[in-house]
Amino acid sequence: MREQYNAIGETAGKIYQALEKNNRMEDAALRKEIGTPDTALFNQAIGWLAREHKINFEKMGKGWQLSLLPAATHVQ
Repeated sequence: MREQYNAIGETAGKIYQALEKNNRMEDAALRKEIGTPDTALFNQAIGWLAREHKINFEKMGKGWQLSLLPAATHVQ
């Protein structure tokens, strides 16, 4: 179980860094950017960041556009 938590956290970190670098990205492009073929792991990491109020979602066609929320809105 601990390995899964670590994998989710590491993936969330990669997502966060990619969004810091690129500002906003579509979910499919973001998944490709971080190199995660595991859809479930990617979605769990997105959920982690969403739960911490660190990312914003905007519906875009069939997918989502993701961006970081300003640091002042992050819940610790």
